[in-house]
Amino acid sequence: MMRKHRVRRGRIQLPLLAETLLVALLVVAPAMAESSSPAASANVLRVGWGDQINSTNPFVGSLVAEYEINHLNYDLLVGYNAADLSPRPEIATSWEQSDGGKTWVFHIREGVKWSDGQPLTANDVAFTFNYIVKNEISGYLMFTTGIKDAVALDDYTVQINCKAPKADMLRMWVPIVPQHIWSKVDPSKVGEFPNKPPVVGSGPFQTVENVSGQFIRLAANKEYWKGAPKIDELIFTSYENTNTMVDELKSGAVDVISGIPSAQFEPLKNVDGITVMSGISKGFYELGFNCYTGPKSKGNPVLTDPAFRRALNYAVDKNKVLEVAFLGRGEVATSIIQPGYFPADCDFHWEPPADMLYPFDLAKADTLLTEAGYPLQDGVRVDKQGKPIQLRLAALSNMKANQNAGKLITSWFEQLGLQIDYEVVDDATLIADQYNFEGDEFVPDYDMFLWNWTGLGVDPNFMLSVFLTDQIAGWSDCAYSNADYDALYAEQAQAVDEQQRKTLIHQMEQLIWEESPYVTLVYGVDTAAYNDKWEGWVRSPSEGGIVYSPDNIDSFMSVHLKTATATSDAGGGTSPLVIIGIIVAVAIVIGVVTFIIIRSRRRIEI
Repeated sequence: MMRKHRVRRGRIQLPLLAETLLVALLVVAPAMAESSSPAASANVLRVGWGDQINSTNPFVGSLVAEYEINHLNYDLLVGYNAADLSPRPEIATSWEQSDGGKTWVFHIREGVKWSDGQPLTANDVAFTFNYIVKNEISGYLMFTTGIKDAVALDDYTVQINCKAPKADMLRMWVPIVPQHIWSKVDPSKVGEFPNKPPVVGSGPFQTVENVSGQFIRLAANKEYWKGAPKIDELIFTSYENTNTMVDELKSGAVDVISGIPSAQFEPLKNVDGITVMSGISKGFYELGFNCYTGPKSKGNPVLTDPAFRRALNYAVDKNKVLEVAFLGRGEVATSIIQPGYFPADCDFHWEPPADMLYPFDLAKADTLLTEAGYPLQDGVRVDKQGKPIQLRLAALSNMKANQNAGKLITSWFEQLGLQIDYEVVDDATLIADQYNFEGDEFVPDYDMFLWNWTGLGVDPNFMLSVFLTDQIAGWSDCAYSNADYDALYAEQAQAVDEQQRKTLIHQMEQLIWEESPYVTLVYGVDTAAYNDKWEGWVRSPSEGGIVYSPDNIDSFMSVHLKTATATSDAGGGTSPLVIIGIIVAVAIVIGVVTFIIIRSRRRIEI
């Protein structure tokens, strides 16, 4: 079953007035009362981010942030060490394989309970994998590739049977869900199940409230098998304006943030009481093309020609993009697997040799376009039918760096005689165009876009899967298809020898480089900043990583208030001035809500 992105819009109605007031208080009150927080809220960690959680259904979502929340609510079969991303026991305490790697037996942790008190057993594990595999739940199929079925041998032993050896068996990002909840959900309608908070999971936290576009609140699981988190609650607050997010870190309204705007990063280092860091980013920024060859594609057909796309690679000055759009923070990107993330002895990153690079050269781009059948006529680039080539380019409204890159790219492409319609859109609009359907038929309605990827999980498999033919109208946003690439993917998925697998993956990266469904632009940097009254953070990976990133839940397990700060907060109480301020804030909010704030929301379904 292919994944379809369907956009639904709604508005705040009057019955939600109380909810709106509560949200406003959650935002306003902490900032006003920061110097003397109530003892009851002293042990709440507030996180600021530019994301939002559209659904608490673990089988629905397309954002890394949604998978991060899933891992806080649900355990994986096998987790990973934050320090070096190597596999470590999670719900499974140990495992062994046989039959040449086609049969795996996992021993399940005893005594674990779901948050509703029901015991977690091997039956839940077997159910989860069978539910995904047999019903082709596409959000996780890239992790379950090659699995035939799963069988509970007893309450604490599960056997997973594979069609062939499985290279990433210990690196699957699959949340184990409770059978007694999800067995009642029709798989054909899994995307429609709301899974309303409080979420029934087994993870270190439990989602207890979610107001999409505003905040999501999680309570610590005090009965967690690994020990209770050191904080009581975790609140992620969404910000459309990242500059506002930085200001609220300074004011104390939030405690830790990620995705710091480039212009704010250096100045933030000089703020007392704030620690700022940057580190390895798992992913890249790209210029993507509509490569779909279907008869009803609404993309310009010139983009289905690899020769045309290769020529455009020479028309993008990546060094200038890095310098101007990203203010020099990051490095020029080459292949689709970022460098420095995997161990040196098995680095899955492929670096193109010097004779395969695409240096910025508009004259060469012009020559290559002409040789491929796209000549200039009176200064206008035309296609093979002699029609002027007009291309749409979209950048996202919440990504300033990509917007600046779009202006540069538009200028360069126009110098080649191409007509470029450049626009800035929100992500819901771009997703709707990329995954446009007319009835049941896929009809992508875009030409070029600027976006980025943050690879999911601690294995290259997910990023590689994006370019598969069977991910068209699924995870693929460029609708690329190549039979050789598909065959290499299947082969690497069975390569249990890491060096052999690395060789195959390098061939896949080279193929993408040569066919250019993307022009990879920049390997960015992950950024984070936190209030120094908190300690116990965990860097991941320990060399070059940061304390807060989508893969790193260990920080939320161990972070805590410094003793002196906690004591001060606990004894401070709430001053009369703060109480008066909050009352005034409530009055203001009531006045504003009387006018009925209309807010667009979106929900993405798989």
